[in-house]
Amino acid sequence: MPVPIAFISRPRAGLALALFVLTGGAARADVPLPLAGWNLGGALAVTSDYIYRGVSESNGHAAVQGDLHLATDGGTFLGLWSSSRDHTLEPGADALLELYLGHHFDLGTEFGATVSARSRYYLGASEYEPPSDYQELSLALDYLDRATLTLTAIPNAVRYWFNIRLSRAPAYVAEFSTQWLIFGPLFLTGGAGYYYSSGTGPGIDRATGYAYGNAGAAWEYRSLRLEVGYYFAQNAAERSFPYPVAASRVAATLSWRF
Repeated sequence: MPVPIAFISRPRAGLALALFVLTGGAARADVPLPLAGWNLGGALAVTSDYIYRGVSESNGHAAVQGDLHLATDGGTFLGLWSSSRDHTLEPGADALLELYLGHHFDLGTEFGATVSARSRYYLGASEYEPPSDYQELSLALDYLDRATLTLTAIPNAVRYWFNIRLSRAPAYVAEFSTQWLIFGPLFLTGGAGYYYSSGTGPGIDRATGYAYGNAGAAWEYRSLRLEVGYYFAQNAAERSFPYPVAASRVAATLSWRF
């Protein structure tokens, strides 16, 4: 999952947390702790545009993100992730915070599976807006470091019709991502996904869905990674989220793992 980051006009809580938190669990923990069997890891990142599931939560601006997590050699992990965002977008929050817990299973020498649960919170959201926090459960199947298929269920997703908040209803996401080593530290990257929001009735309450994806390249040097991608999404995304659609955008992300 890309780790875009943006420095917005009111970073406050987002920037403070981003310097403390993680980029989504991509980095592997490698610092032993006194607590037997647990290791500490994380990442910091800055992106020109925080694009998530085909829409921009930073409104086309830069964003700062961070991740901090604990992991065991046996595959269990837990942590938190944070990103700054544009507070002018619903629900008026300056930052996002995600708490997550999961376990990775080795399926032979080449394949693996990860089950995880996440809870997303909108920090500093407007007191005049109803809560937009939600939880999700995911199953990811991976082949080496080359390809990952992720299926996600969101039991309490917020439903919108353009900029009108309607209700909550289950939503489901299917995503595929890949990266291929070309030569030296250079990779080709890409991904595609589909977001489906179940309906609660006819008309604007009907089920909606849209496809999205990205293609680009990444360069790695030790703990640094620079990724540049072209992002696209169906305009139907604006029926599900009140955020700018990444219909044709280029974004760059620089991340550092520790």
